[in-house]
Amino acid sequence: MSRLHTYARRAFTAAVIATATLATPAIAAPARTQPTTPASRISWSACSDAEFEGMQCGTLRVPVDYTHPRAGSLTLALVRRPADDQARRQGTLLLNDGAGGSSIEQLRLAMRISFPSFAGDMSRNFDLVAVDPRGVGHSTPIRCTTPLKPAGVSHFPRNQAQFDRLVAHNRAFAKDCLRRNGPLVAHVDLTSTARDFEAVRTGLGEKQLNWYGIHYSTLLGRTYADLYPGRLRTMVLDTALDDTTAPAERIRREAAAAEEAFRRFTTWCATSTDCALHGKDAAAEYDALVARADRSPIPVTGGGRPLTGEDIRSATQDYLTLSGVTWPALAQAVAKAQAGDATDFTYEPDDTLDPVQVQVPACLDTARPVTTFDQLTRLRKDLARISPHLGGAVRSWTALTGCLGWPVPAHPVAAGAPVHGAPPALVLQSTHQALAPHSAGFAMAAQLPGSVVLSREGDDYSMFLLSQCVRDATNRYLTTRALPAPGTTCTD
Repeated sequence: MSRLHTYARRAFTAAVIATATLATPAIAAPARTQPTTPASRISWSACSDAEFEGMQCGTLRVPVDYTHPRAGSLTLALVRRPADDQARRQGTLLLNDGAGGSSIEQLRLAMRISFPSFAGDMSRNFDLVAVDPRGVGHSTPIRCTTPLKPAGVSHFPRNQAQFDRLVAHNRAFAKDCLRRNGPLVAHVDLTSTARDFEAVRTGLGEKQLNWYGIHYSTLLGRTYADLYPGRLRTMVLDTALDDTTAPAERIRREAAAAEEAFRRFTTWCATSTDCALHGKDAAAEYDALVARADRSPIPVTGGGRPLTGEDIRSATQDYLTLSGVTWPALAQAVAKAQAGDATDFTYEPDDTLDPVQVQVPACLDTARPVTTFDQLTRLRKDLARISPHLGGAVRSWTALTGCLGWPVPAHPVAAGAPVHGAPPALVLQSTHQALAPHSAGFAMAAQLPGSVVLSREGDDYSMFLLSQCVRDATNRYLTTRALPAPGTTCTD
């Protein structure tokens, strides 16, 4: 993606993710039956990185496989920033992410945009502790050399031969990952990651944690609360995902949400001179670009692989997540590609997100409803109807197709039942979001008794950064556990 888009996404994510964990004198309930693990302490030292001046950097050893805790270990990396007001310090806010995102690098970006200056009680009253999830960032990261999707491999195969090529590639990719990373590849699932955060809680010496999760980490927080009842004091879940329905239905709903976001983008283009496609039919221009790239892939600078229409559609969803920044960037990317340079639609790996570290957990956390070309074709036709412009090229589709032929079995968590021992959560959900439908917030809240969905009118995630209304409600909840009235909507 363009550097503008990459920076904006990283910066907004950093600021909004910055929250979660509070020590209180309350006694946590016993955990559900869990494998015992050797006690481990966090090893702290002063950070040598200038951007983490005054902070502590730590490491914590945890088992790779919690069912065989002495069979091997990995190292979790942490960074702790002390509360601004030590006299009124209330505890620790645990920063957590997942699905390929480095919380430590997001904390770095948060500091660059002066997050503490507007975070309020989050940074004033709490120590901030960023933890990279297992296999991600600085925490024994998974590295593979086989490309996720090389030239000649399609996530939208049109015939049996293309389907077989995709499956064979996925198997080769998994084999390479297993050879280079060993059993860790089979243990970066939600359950194993949640158990790491219990080890972090123990290492910090806290009775309870507060949780601020965004996107994937809403599922991670729900999983942690289910495994360890009473260990959480509060949960703030921003842009919640819904894993209570069948995997194919989740893809359909995500595709519909992304398509609606695209329609809102094109409506904005028709009315705003900030859109590089203003005065044109933005949807028609986009469709023509995709069709052209499918006929003849469009070059990128630097000699990289030219992009197909599928590549462009697959890159579009992330351009729809922050209307004030990424919508103008999407219009510029389309105009630039029309002129013969599709560089802005290329994925730019950075220190906060690694596509391999996104894909590998996806193959463990989601059941695989599709195993044949005919099954995939039926679902693809559904998505083409639901999503005529993007064609269903969304994250959950990529996860599904990227796991076809994967040799390690999936171990999805059971979802949908009430989570006993979890605190009432504050669920933050945009009314229009490309990554998750508004309804997903209510599906998450239903699993956490007493929870409230605070809606925010608009198209954005990372709402803490964008809305004073959301900031006020979030800080009030974190410090007092008071939730807004059900049905409250922020409009700023």
